[in-house]
Amino acid sequence: MIEARDTEAKAAKGGTSGRDFWPDDKPGSRGPKPKLLFGVVAALVAVVLAVVAAVVLTGGDDGGEKAAGTSNGPGVLPVAYTPQMADKAMVKLAKRTADPRPVTQDEVFPADAKAVKYRTYAFSLAASQVSDDCVGVTWGQRLRGDLAKYGCTQVARGSYVSQDKRHLGQIAVLNMVDENGAEQIVRDLDPATNAGFVLPLNATGQPAFGKGFSAAYSQVYGHYVIITWVQRAGGVQPASLNEMIDASLAIEKPADFVWGRLELVPTRRTQ
Repeated sequence: MIEARDTEAKAAKGGTSGRDFWPDDKPGSRGPKPKLLFGVVAALVAVVLAVVAAVVLTGGDDGGEKAAGTSNGPGVLPVAYTPQMADKAMVKLAKRTADPRPVTQDEVFPADAKAVKYRTYAFSLAASQVSDDCVGVTWGQRLRGDLAKYGCTQVARGSYVSQDKRHLGQIAVLNMVDENGAEQIVRDLDPATNAGFVLPLNATGQPAFGKGFSAAYSQVYGHYVIITWVQRAGGVQPASLNEMIDASLAIEKPADFVWGRLELVPTRRTQ
């Protein structure tokens, strides 16, 4: 099992510190989450990783509204996957009835999400799209069935390319009816289930995202599912999984929109 976590542990006396690609079986986190809620850092704890070989799968069609200069990539699974279930800080967003306004492209991909950076990883947004066709931008019979069952109304996707063209990133936002449905989708996305996945959004003139080694991280934010998915250009396996973690933290900037939405939902008064 590949475990997506930060392995910046101190080395034993006489040894050297390292960030090994093959960590031990102890669960850990994928690194710091630079998110603030009312001044408090919202830290995320990584959980079970599922690992499968990344294979091209048929069944993903190019449905939904297609943005100019973009196309759907192949239906592939990430090799490493880390799910994170609902954060208690997002309880006010647990149901879409409290947050009914549809997401927009400018909201998820504002100006400050077009060029993003974390540590040494800098990316530019190559393409973005918001579709109301949840089935058309995903593959897998089970996943598609659950997207319909649990009220998916929108999928926002963004395609990132690093400034040195060495890394590619995908982010997807799924707008579900409630938190329970969002958590079911996160379980479906686990490659071990082979239930399906989101189709990557590829931009014309940019390296294609798809085959090879990739790592994905999913998080439930109220009734939203946020997926970040990264790989080296060409799908080459990195020397350390921490490379994928850091790249993923760079491209999750669009997820900041959920914090703005959280502030707009009134707090219910208890009697």
